[in-house]
Amino acid sequence: QVQLVESGGGSVQAGGSLRLSCAASGRTFSNRYIMGWFRQAPGKEREFVARISWSGGTTYYPDSVKGRFTISRDNAKNTVYLQMNSLKPEDTAVYYCAADSLGRYDSRWYSYDYWGQGTQVTVSS
Repeated sequence: QVQLVESGGGSVQAGGSLRLSCAASGRTFSNRYIMGWFRQAPGKEREFVARISWSGGTTYYPDSVKGRFTISRDNAKNTVYLQMNSLKPEDTAVYYCAADSLGRYDSRWYSYDYWGQGTQVTVSS
């Protein structure tokens, strides 16, 4: 009953930028949900990338992307964004948007209840 649709993925050279969007919809979706971004490269586990509180006032990033990625949200549009700058080949992965309906504010993938289908990001050297 919650749908998340990512867009904005693509191919870029190292040092470039991309902006991912995640549009949320559904009868039970609430802009009170914690929203997160994860990524998964072939043969690797799903990795936490960023999360944002319902108000947008609190964000959290792992060291691997801190200073390069920025998560934001527009609750009026039910949309979450991930601005990715200074991209590196190791950022190549499928990027997923996720929603946490219980306010866990956690980095673990199983703390998120709803997931998008993913969007591919490829960074070439």
